[in-house]
Amino acid sequence: MQLTAPVTTSDATRPAARDADGMAVASFILGLLGLLVLNIFLGPVAIVLAVVSLWRGTARRGRALLGLALGVADLAVLAIAMQVSHTLSWSL
Repeated sequence: MQLTAPVTTSDATRPAARDADGMAVASFILGLLGLLVLNIFLGPVAIVLAVVSLWRGTARRGRALLGLALGVADLAVLAIAMQVSHTLSWSL
C-alpha cells in the first residue's frame, strides 16, 4: 500500500524551492519583528535567511529582498539607538 504519489524528476526539486520560499517569508517576518524587539538577534537571522533563500532560488524574491532590507534596518536602528543613548543596548 502506497500512501503518497511516486516522486518524479520534476517534483524532486520542489521541496527545496518550498523551503527557500519559507525562508524568504521567515526572513521578512523576523526582520519586521526585529524592528520592535531583539533587533541584535533577529536582524542577523533575517539577513542570513534572506541570503540563503535567494541563493536557493526562491519564487518569493521580493519577500527575501524585503527581509534582507529589514534585517539591515534592524542593525541600523540598533546602531543609531546605541549612539544616542551611549550604551551597548537600548530600551524604550
